[in-house]
Amino acid sequence: VTVFKFALENYFYDLSVFNLTNLQFTEEKLGQAEKTELDAHLENLLSKAECTKLWTEKIMKQTEVLLQPNPNARIEEFVYEKLDRKAPSRMNNPELLGQYMIDAGNEFGPGTAYGNALIKCGETQKRIGTADRELIQTSAINFLTPLRNFIEGDYKTITKERKLLQNKRLDLDAAKTRLKKAKVAEARAASEQEVRITQSEFDRQAEITRLLLEGISSTHAHHLRCLNDFVEAQMTYYAQCYQYMLDLQKQLGSFPSTFLSNNNQSSTTPVQSVSTPSVLASASASLPSVSNSVVTSGLSELKSSSGSRKARVLYDYDAANSSELSLLADEVITVYSIPGMDSDWLMGERGNQKGKVPITYLELLN
Repeated sequence: VTVFKFALENYFYDLSVFNLTNLQFTEEKLGQAEKTELDAHLENLLSKAECTKLWTEKIMKQTEVLLQPNPNARIEEFVYEKLDRKAPSRMNNPELLGQYMIDAGNEFGPGTAYGNALIKCGETQKRIGTADRELIQTSAINFLTPLRNFIEGDYKTITKERKLLQNKRLDLDAAKTRLKKAKVAEARAASEQEVRITQSEFDRQAEITRLLLEGISSTHAHHLRCLNDFVEAQMTYYAQCYQYMLDLQKQLGSFPSTFLSNNNQSSTTPVQSVSTPSVLASASASLPSVSNSVVTSGLSELKSSSGSRKARVLYDYDAANSSELSLLADEVITVYSIPGMDSDWLMGERGNQKGKVPITYLELLN
């Protein structure tokens, strides 16, 4: 019974203190009660922490959007992260585009100019996709994770201690209010003792909160190092992409210039404007995408004669079967025509090797 009575008295005491604290908070909001102000240094630290939290969240979220523009994919990754499960591996956009290009190139034929170009473009897109994955992974580890740790760790601790400081301040102000209202000497002495205790607790909590808030400067220094890591990851990514595209441009640049600018040619320009034998006219008709620069007078003479010429290879070509000759860009080979050969092909010789080569891959030398 005594223990129960003691517990009941403590309960009603805590309840009364809670009600007085809430009453103090309400009266402060209504401007009917005085409020103990925090010192200017602590107020500045609190403002700095709030500003850091606000902009860290914005930067973190926008970085996630930059690295993964698809909102559905971000939601899926978030769900798998919360479930502590690994998200299924899927092709990213560059990899998917690259695979489509490679499949299309193989369907059209690697031996054709367009098919070969599609395959080369597809391989480059897949390399860019791999570099994109590396950027996302590096940025997540070195940049996003430290920012998220601050929001979900350090700042939550600061918020908890700040809330506790607010409660200690309300307790102190409520005790001060009771001291002002005390009339009897005994009640006044008890209120003074309560004010000293609550003041001590408030000062101790203010010091704890101040020490935590002063750590924001260290957080800024850490985030600065993380920002440098993020910039280096981006620099590496863009340098890789630039090199990949530069190599691809060199490969595609070895196509005949008028072939590459075919979209700018007038549709009214007659393909037969160059005087050629009938065999070249039929070749031009069967390959409308091949420009007049390929069907040159030197080539027409070679096709109509039994002579041979030197030719420079414009870009790599992989032989489709044993009757063809594989080619490397910029090498010089000997080419000639044989009776009955398809108009799109010539015979090529390199040392003891010989085989059919496509004319669109060649530039005859003077």
